Amino acid sequence: MKITPPIVLKKKGKEKITAITAYDYPTAIAVDRAGIDIVLVGDSLAMVVLGEETTLKATMEIMLHHLKAVSKGVKNALLAVDMPFGSYHTGEEKAVENAIKLVREGNAEAVKIEGVEKKESMIEKIVNSEIPVMGHLGLTPQSVIKMGGYKIQGKTEEEINQLISQAKKLESLGVFSIVLEGIPEETAKLITESINIPTIGIGAGRYCDGQILVLHDLIGLNYDRTPSFVREYANVKGIIEKAIRNYIEDIKTGKFPSEKEVFFLKK
Repeated sequence: MKITPPIVLKKKGKEKITAITAYDYPTAIAVDRAGIDIVLVGDSLAMVVLGEETTLKATMEIMLHHLKAVSKGVKNALLAVDMPFGSYHTGEEKAVENAIKLVREGNAEAVKIEGVEKKESMIEKIVNSEIPVMGHLGLTPQSVIKMGGYKIQGKTEEEINQLISQAKKLESLGVFSIVLEGIPEETAKLITESINIPTIGIGAGRYCDGQILVLHDLIGLNYDRTPSFVREYANVKGIIEKAIRNYIEDIKTGKFPSEKEVFFLKK
């Protein structure tokens, strides 16, 4: 069954929502065939795929390049994409234009936007352009410079009330779900209970309506520090490295290529 924003909305309180990132064609096929609900082409690709220090290096061109590849592999999941840093910060018209571009050229079925303060009118305009919008509150990586690093949000009573207010504002603007990142479990629970749209957590505890992780963290293909909220379900980098070592050894010992892997003149 093809997952759509209305289907995601209906899952709240009934069934946990599953989400994961993907950045290329083969991994898109893999996560889609596994039955994931939402595939997000995240701007995290700047870090886990391109080796950058932050997500700020992801541009519209980079996001479109990867989105197009992922869209070819996703058949059943809802395909969402991050609007990268700078794509919605220079005016509402440009923001709508970029959102349309991600849908028209990249085949996105939803866009994700970080934050809400001073972005209300822009978010509303994108929603009114018939483009489903996913919100993102808490630790918003595009605000890493302003925040002074990747710090847990929503710890004080003031911060908690602010996040609840922001979530309600996003709901009123018409977003169909909200990613909650890097906030205490208790805070995420209060937010989730205060709105009628689903919350999808990443480092936000057990009481969100769903969960999302970066694919490379989940499968053990991250060569940097793995966040404490990640559960590693495989060690793909170990498998890859072992395969390459075996390949090198077979070349050096003459085992590869063998008779099965060469061509002969026809007799």
